[in-house]
Amino acid sequence: MNIGFIGFGTMGLSMAEHLIKAGHALRVWSRRVASADSLVALGALRCDWVHELAMGSEIVCTNLTGSADVAGLADALRPGLAPGAIHIDFSTIAPGAARAIAAKHAAVGVEFVDAPVSGGGVGARNASLAIMWGGREELAPRLAPIFSVLGKSAVRIGEAGAGQVAKACNQMILVNLIQACAEAAALAAAAGLDFRLVREAMLGGSAGSRALDVFGGRMAIRDFGAGVEARLHHKDYALLMDEAARVGAPLPIAAAVWQQLNALMAQGLGTRDTSSLLRVLEGATGRHTD
Repeated sequence: MNIGFIGFGTMGLSMAEHLIKAGHALRVWSRRVASADSLVALGALRCDWVHELAMGSEIVCTNLTGSADVAGLADALRPGLAPGAIHIDFSTIAPGAARAIAAKHAAVGVEFVDAPVSGGGVGARNASLAIMWGGREELAPRLAPIFSVLGKSAVRIGEAGAGQVAKACNQMILVNLIQACAEAAALAAAAGLDFRLVREAMLGGSAGSRALDVFGGRMAIRDFGAGVEARLHHKDYALLMDEAARVGAPLPIAAAVWQQLNALMAQGLGTRDTSSLLRVLEGATGRHTD
């Protein structure tokens, strides 16, 4: 297929590479021209304008940071997209923003699919992402050749915006687990125990999880360098708390974790890994060891 792709960060670049290697004809555009150089070397066609990319693509994929970025780019793409074209957005944005983009696209006959992903940079590189998407069910056959190249699973949640609600649930559980790991590490330290051994024991039990393995592992060796920048989880949490307020969903545990993320950001740890939630707890008790 003729696919346009915009957004070559930690995940987007690998995703675009997979599409090229799968035989799709890729058109690319980026604000930072050099960010797409490796894709051009693989055979992608560089476009000078967003409109140019849109006009030559039956499907356009975007992977950006925030709601405003995606909405602005959608407005720029829309005049160049032919009726029946699909805009797939892999970003994590507000469900309301996704619904608003879908409505504007629909007015000119363009389809919008919000398809946030879980798996991070490793999942993108290994083509093992979990894709949760919202959009018309009839689009599934056209989306399958893309989703199958990028991920290990792709589940339609509902209409446009539903994918973002699913991603909010995913992020809520993940960060709640990271906070639980931090509290376990803090308790172990307060009791005079080596959290490395406590974690090793827990990994073999019912508390074993990817969060305990990855983020708990970083806590155990006190490596808070950016694996997943905490500011990104903070951004995602803001989206989910806004959605909870909109629909009136009580989230007592998430609300407490939200305050811990706010404290993390206030301490200037936003560019560090989210395992830095441990440092927030240590700061409250004066138990910092680094």
